Amino acid sequence: MSILIVDDNTVNLFVIEKILKNAGYDDCTSLSSAQQLFDHLEENEKELNKKSIDLILLDIMMPEIDGIEACQRVQKDERFKDIPIIFITALEDSTKLAEALDCGGMDYVTKPINKVELLARIRVALRLKYEKDWHAEQEQKIQNELDLAMQVQKGLLNPPIKEDNITINVSHLPSFKLAGDMYYWHKFDDNRYGIILLDMMGHGISSSLVCMFISSVMRDSIKELRDPELVIKELNRYMSLLHNPKNDYNYYFTGIYLLIDTEKKTVEYVNAGHPEGYALVDNSLQPIERSCYAVGFFEQIEVKKSVIHYEDNIQLLLFTDGVLEAGNDEERMLEKLKYVASEKWSNIRSPIHLVIPEEQQKDQSDDMCIMMIQAK
Repeated sequence: MSILIVDDNTVNLFVIEKILKNAGYDDCTSLSSAQQLFDHLEENEKELNKKSIDLILLDIMMPEIDGIEACQRVQKDERFKDIPIIFITALEDSTKLAEALDCGGMDYVTKPINKVELLARIRVALRLKYEKDWHAEQEQKIQNELDLAMQVQKGLLNPPIKEDNITINVSHLPSFKLAGDMYYWHKFDDNRYGIILLDMMGHGISSSLVCMFISSVMRDSIKELRDPELVIKELNRYMSLLHNPKNDYNYYFTGIYLLIDTEKKTVEYVNAGHPEGYALVDNSLQPIERSCYAVGFFEQIEVKKSVIHYEDNIQLLLFTDGVLEAGNDEERMLEKLKYVASEKWSNIRSPIHLVIPEEQQKDQSDDMCIMMIQAK
């Protein structure tokens, strides 16, 4: 436990250090000016095994740089702003004392120094510092775990695919480190592909955890069942397992699952409460309409798939509601998406840039995902 004592009066330094060492605070460093304080903090920061500075006892009235200015400078430095500062002062000016506390000081002790009062205020400051450090450490652990979870979640997302008969490109922009939007595709054989885009209710940690749970189920369901009706019903069954009667709400997701067969030239799909996507079928644009409720909203849902037939090629544009909400005008964004869907695509690597300028892609309140599929 390291305490810095800053006072231009050597007698005061001696008295305070003596009080502290008699109370068991052995790691005390006496400094005679604010500049020595700054130098000491910098030197300690550069050391390989740097000490944790736990407290600064700081005199207000000092030549050149007084305690208030010194405190302000320490508070402005991100490296030192969490070190508690107790002012030591002979001032009885309440306005000056208020200024000292307003600039970041935690407390003050008046001269002549009362030993009992000084030690009591030090104990309070150190206890608060310990609690603050503990919370900061726990927050850092959570951040590290979130970073790991983010990497795991990213690892679940497919890379772009470009083959002779199909091309898939996706933009995936979480509003938080973890996302509630998820996509996945599986190649059954040379001609058949199962593709899903889903949007979990809400966003943040809770929705992303449910999203990661359903992701593992989703993969197995698509590989084993294939058919859109069967896959959506199976996912609904698993989502129902998460229902808790004690909660005021239950988790659900909207989604579109497609089964594309490039040999038969068909796209079978179920739109489970998701925003309508668009299909450009041999130069004719048509919506990918909703065909059932969101997955997990009810324990049992009626699911009916739709089929799109095409002769030469087909383009499909899918997106989550975060894309619609990215602008201030949803109708205008919808018209923009329709326009993009009606155009012929070539060498598209980042679909999101076609509808949302880069400066609007940051600090969004919801996850955004947009998928472009071309099959022939």
